[in-house]
Amino acid sequence: MLLSTVLLGATLIMTPPAMLGPKNDVLYMKNGDKLTCGIKSMDAGAIYVVLDYVDGTISVEWSRLARLESPNLFLVQLDDGAVYTGNISIHPVEGSDSVLVEITEPGGHRVTFDKSRIAAFSSTSASFWGRLNGNISSGISYAKGNQTTTYNISSNVNYPRPRWSAGLGFNSNFSNSSGATASTRNQFNLTAGHLMRWNNWFYTGFASGLQSTEQQITLQTNLGGGIGKYVKKTSNVRMSVVGGLVWQETNYGAGVSTASTEDMLGVMLLGTVNYVKFKKTTLTLTVNAIPSLSDPGRFYFNTNASYFLKLFGQINWNLSFYGNWDTQPPSGTSGNDYGINSGLSFTFGNQ
Repeated sequence: MLLSTVLLGATLIMTPPAMLGPKNDVLYMKNGDKLTCGIKSMDAGAIYVVLDYVDGTISVEWSRLARLESPNLFLVQLDDGAVYTGNISIHPVEGSDSVLVEITEPGGHRVTFDKSRIAAFSSTSASFWGRLNGNISSGISYAKGNQTTTYNISSNVNYPRPRWSAGLGFNSNFSNSSGATASTRNQFNLTAGHLMRWNNWFYTGFASGLQSTEQQITLQTNLGGGIGKYVKKTSNVRMSVVGGLVWQETNYGAGVSTASTEDMLGVMLLGTVNYVKFKKTTLTLTVNAIPSLSDPGRFYFNTNASYFLKLFGQINWNLSFYGNWDTQPPSGTSGNDYGINSGLSFTFGNQ
C-alpha cells in the first residue's frame, strides 16, 4: 500500500499540466495589469492559468481580479450549491464597488450575480490529469542517543467535478527505539460525494482502513454513507456536516485474548473544515464521531488535521495531527492512538 501510494504521487507530480485550447482568456487586475492566458480553474481563493511563455501552471489571486473576458465554456459553482455551465464574463459596475458575473448558458439563457458568490469554477476542456489536485508530505528523524528512528508520509489526491467529487487519502507512521517494539500506524480513506437537487445538500459514501500496533489492530475496515450539507462554501472556506450509518469490522492481533474480530453498526457524525489563504496557509480538519448501535454506550472517535504554511515555490512546511479513540476497547488493548508530525511537503495540480 505504501509503495503504490508513493508511486501514484510521483506519477502525478511528474505529469505535465493539462493542455488547453487556445489561450484566449483575458484577466484584468485591479492594479491595471492585463493577462492573456488559458484558465484551468478557480478554487481556494486563486485562479489557475497557463501561459504560452511560462512552463507549468501559475495562480492569480481571485480577490484582485477586476474583469474577466473569455469565449470558452466553464462549469461554475455558487456559494448556495447551484451549478451552471456556460460562457463567463466578469466586469465591475460603474459608480459602484460591485463586480458582476454573467453566465451565458449554451441555450442562450443568462444568469447574473455578484462575484463574491462564486465558490469555484473550472474549464470544461481540462483533462482528467488537469482536474487532479493534492499533496504529498513526508518527514524523518533519527537520534543516536536512544537509537530512535521515526518517519511519516501522507498523501491526499482529490478529483472535483461540478456535481460530484472523489478523494483518496493515505497516512503512514513508523517509530522504532532501541530496546522497544517498533510502532506502526497506516490509514487510508476513499470518499465520494454527489450534490442533490437541493442546493448545498449531498449524499456521500466512504471506505477506510486502519492498522495500528499501539491498539493491536491488524485491520479495521469501515464502510458507510450518509446525507450531508455544506454549512459554508466560498472561494476560501468549505465547511460541511454529514450524518449516516457505518459498518465496522476490526481484526485484532494474536495477543488479544478476549476478541479476535469485532463487528459493529453505528451512527456516523462527520464534520470537515477546509480553509485557504492565498499564498499563505491551508488548514484541513476532519472529526468523525461514531456512537455504536450494536454495542450501546460504546463510542469511536477519529480525527485528522493538517496545516500547511507556504515557504517558497511549491514547497510548504506542514504540521499534522491524527488520532482515534475507542471508549470500550477489548481487555488488554489501548483505547487510543494519536500523534503529531511535521515536515516539508510538495503540492501539485490546482493547489
